This record gives sequence, structure tokens and C-alpha cells, in this order.
Amino acid sequence: MATMKEIAEAAGVSQATVSRVLNNGPKVGLITRQRVQRIIEELNYRPNANARALATKRRNEIGVVLADLYEPFFATLAHGIDVVARKHQCQILISSGSVGADSERNAIEPLLEHQCNAMVIHSKSLPDEYFVDLARSVPGLVLINRHIPDIANRCVWLDNIAGGKLMAEYIVRQGHRDIAVVSSDFSIDDPIDRISGIRQALKEAGVELKESNIEYAEPNPEGGEKAVQNLLAKGAKFTAILAYNDAMASGAITTLIDHNIDVPNDVSIIGYDDILLAKYCRPKLTTLRYPIELMANRATELAISYGNGLIPAQDASFKYSPTLIRRDSVKRL
Repeated sequence: MATMKEIAEAAGVSQATVSRVLNNGPKVGLITRQRVQRIIEELNYRPNANARALATKRRNEIGVVLADLYEPFFATLAHGIDVVARKHQCQILISSGSVGADSERNAIEPLLEHQCNAMVIHSKSLPDEYFVDLARSVPGLVLINRHIPDIANRCVWLDNIAGGKLMAEYIVRQGHRDIAVVSSDFSIDDPIDRISGIRQALKEAGVELKESNIEYAEPNPEGGEKAVQNLLAKGAKFTAILAYNDAMASGAITTLIDHNIDVPNDVSIIGYDDILLAKYCRPKLTTLRYPIELMANRATELAISYGNGLIPAQDASFKYSPTLIRRDSVKRL
């Protein structure tokens, strides 16, 4: 990544002139300004967020990138960030980027331009190298719900493999052997890891998970409905469903009831996340609690501390584990 000094040398001007161009300051001629701007674009220069925050004394802002502002999961995440930000009297700047590398990058860039010194980012699609590089210029960068080994001390993440194992182990202990899975069709680590954990646990228990018993759809209630409709249409045999999240589980329950299949007497179901919806499903949903608000608290504390000069410990680890919440949607056979 180019530095301000390199921009100045290439343009034949002082660093002070480059700074004035970057900040749209006065006393720079039109021709000089255009030359500096052209070189900035050619060298793909990105201002150092920490240095600019120090220069402008804007250290009381925290940038937040979320994939969605509507879903309950992300609302809970945002609330966890807000609680800590208020405690530190930090203003939150939220940028939304749906799942996809381009949309995530487009959500991050404005926060960098705004000189946010601390950032909590939820990103699933941008490559690891992007964040390893970004961490060099943004001291307060922290990722949530993602683990990158090279910057593990900046990652607050959930062990989704352990979560998949936990839900599969529990359903097997309840006597179920014919199991179906409804999972997200997003090309991200979470559904891959959860199914990996499910497979591991079922294999250890000597239970086969048929490929035909796995359905993928969007991770929302409509996706849960569609996935179960597909399972029923092809005559899949199952007494239990393991759902990617509570939203899909709620859609699955609706479809089962619409087909006169009782939950849990005919089919048991387990969700994932433990959002508020899980308590108000009928039956109340057995699920895995995703401690996202607690994780958001920790991520925000870290981002603010790192942004204020605390050096991340090289061996720091911020891994969290889901816990099983037993309610009424699982029946023991």
C-alpha cells in the first residue's frame, strides 16, 4: 500500500500539499491538485485511519458493518455494540453490506474515508488477505463471527463445528436415527461448519445422514418452508430436523403443521441462534444459544481499546461456544 510520502515524491510536492488535497484544503493550484489526485488513484492510496483520527481528534466514533439491519440476529448484534459504545461515549456509524464481497467492500470503504479509528466488522465474503492488510492501517479493527488465524487476536467468533455436533448429539440421545437437515444456501463458512459438526457427531454415533435428507435454502422462514416442502415432496424419511437457524426452523414448523404433521409428536426440530422468536414459536423451540450480544460486547471493547493504543496480545483468543436451550420442540422416542 502506498504511503503519503510516496504520493508526494511521485507528484513532486510536499506531504503537506498531499494532505491538503486529501482534506480538500485551500492553497493548492488546480493543476497540482489534479496531478496529486491522479497519482492517488493510480497508486490506490488509502489514508491511514488512525493517523487521520489523531490529527482531527475524531477518536470517539466506531464504525460498524453488518450484513443486515432487519434480521433479529443482527439487531441483537447491533444492540450489543451500542451498549458498550454508549459506555465509552462513542458515536456509532453503521454501514450495511449484504453477503457478497463487493457489497461488503462498499460498506467498509465509507467508514475508512470517514476516518473511523475503531471498527467492528461482520464480513463473510471478503478474503482473509483483505483484513490482514486492513489491520495494518486500522489499529481498532475487530471482526465478529469470523476467525482468521493471522489476525486471531482481532477475531471474536463462534465455534460452529461444535454447535453442529451439539445439536446432533442431543437429537441422537433422544432416540432419533432418521434425521433431516435444512441449511443455508449462502456460500459462507457457517453452514459448512455446522453441517460438518453434524456429520461428525452422527458418524460417531453410527447414524447415517443421507444426502437426500439435506436441503438448502435462504436462511429465513420462507427458506425453511421451501426446504421442508422439498423434503416432503421427495418422500424423505425423518423424525427430526436440524435447522440452520431459528428463522428456518419456524418456517419448517409452519410447513409441517400445514401438512398435518405434529411437532414434536411426529417430527422433532432444533433451531440455532435463540433469537426472541424461539420463545414464541408453538411449540417453543429447542435451539442453540448463539451468544451474539456477549460477543458484540467483547468485540466493541476490543475495537475501542485497540483504537486507543492497546497492542493486541499475539496469543489472544476470543472463541465462544453455543449452548443447548431445551424447550418443547423435541420429543424423546
